[in-house]
Amino acid sequence: MLTGHHLIDGTWTGSDSQLDAPDSPLRGVHQVSEAQIDAAARAARAAFRPYSATSIEARARFLTAIAEEIDARGDQITEAAMAESGLPEARLVGERGRTMGQLRLFADLILADGFPDTRHDAALPDRQPLPRPDLQLTHIPLGPVVVFGASNFPLAFSTAGGDTASALAAGCPVIVKGHPAHPATGELVAQAIEAAVARCEMPKAVFQMVHGAAPATGAGLVQHPEVAAVGFTGSLGAGRALFDLCAARPKPIPFYGELGSINPVFCLPNALETRGAAIGAGWVASLAMGAGQFCTNPGVLIGVKSAGLEALETTVVQAATEAAPQKMLTDRICESYAKAVADLDGKISTLARGQDATGDRMGQPVVFKTDAAAWLATPDLHHEVFGAAGILVACEDEAEMLAVAEALEGQLTATLQLDMPGDAASARALLPVLEERAGRILCNGFPTGVEVCSAMMHGGPYPASTDSRSTSVGTLAIQRWLRPISYQDMPLDLVRPELR
Repeated sequence: MLTGHHLIDGTWTGSDSQLDAPDSPLRGVHQVSEAQIDAAARAARAAFRPYSATSIEARARFLTAIAEEIDARGDQITEAAMAESGLPEARLVGERGRTMGQLRLFADLILADGFPDTRHDAALPDRQPLPRPDLQLTHIPLGPVVVFGASNFPLAFSTAGGDTASALAAGCPVIVKGHPAHPATGELVAQAIEAAVARCEMPKAVFQMVHGAAPATGAGLVQHPEVAAVGFTGSLGAGRALFDLCAARPKPIPFYGELGSINPVFCLPNALETRGAAIGAGWVASLAMGAGQFCTNPGVLIGVKSAGLEALETTVVQAATEAAPQKMLTDRICESYAKAVADLDGKISTLARGQDATGDRMGQPVVFKTDAAAWLATPDLHHEVFGAAGILVACEDEAEMLAVAEALEGQLTATLQLDMPGDAASARALLPVLEERAGRILCNGFPTGVEVCSAMMHGGPYPASTDSRSTSVGTLAIQRWLRPISYQDMPLDLVRPELR
């Protein structure tokens, strides 16, 4: 049964005021109060020590149990997510599989040799001029973590998504701030986690979930003194506001935010000459995938004027014109997309529009074109458009292409379309620039689709994320919720188990 209530310290509880949820089976959710935020944060703190003291094996069983409970509710979760997000069934079934896979990935990680990262420098009592003490280092969990659900991934980046999975694996209790775009989906997943908590006899407050309107609810959560860290996926404006609140606290805490990216694609001369048309078709397909509502959507394609770029442009026009409109996640997102497209329409030329959009919250794919000089002179063109809109930037020469790269802000991804060996010199010139600006650099692909594995980096220099040293996808994500601690001359029976 769905209630729209908050899960606080093992109990589903309502509140005095409610918020509308017009596209949800719930139709409304309860607005969390300041007192309930305080109760949730204090319960998470009380659960922290017993949960962080559980064995690695018990924690891994817990993560696996969450995956099993989600699987058991799979059809109901998918049905709710389809109603709320407008995403197709196949996409959501795949996303549910990814969500369960992430939980199992972190269960395997903490069971494997090498977790946590430990170091030992044995004592050197006879060293001159001074002896060295015995030093052992390990990593311990930070404390209660607040996770903000994302609009575009109601499962993989939300209630039991990567932030929650990695924080629980690290030994941190989690409070999820449910996303208002999919409250029923969030509640069903929270029920699955609640069942896993009971199965594995974990502290009740190891996982909690609350609903509430921004910005007051978010501010109340991140400013609570018992909260030790925050994970966020969303817009630059909202993320930056929360980041500033975390930094301004009397005791600042880390805020790991993924905020936005235009994910540029650089087409080098030889690649354009040999396969410009194919690159253009691939770009439009990636741009329009999922109505363009991916943080890795390739919003800008850059190439030097040539016959190859003309072939690419011809294919882009054909593919974009044939592209069908798709339902966007929320009315607000669709309205913002339409406004952003209208704004671009007033600044640069429109190359092609997709099929006419009819019906509620339908997004029409659009491709624009400009030259490098105009792009460099117009900073507004450098910002992410959340939707299926892209800009083709034509450069006079490779020097101008390099200038475009130098002007980029921080990105989640950058892509090189190249053919070796002819494009080797061009690639070597661009790579050092892109390495300074992107968390992941692709060769001859498109960035939509993020593999969940140990070598994945999903983050980048600001404004792509608030900490370029961390990732929100892949096993390295667990490091966000841990801190190093060193023991000096400590008896072995007193140190943590991994050091004995």
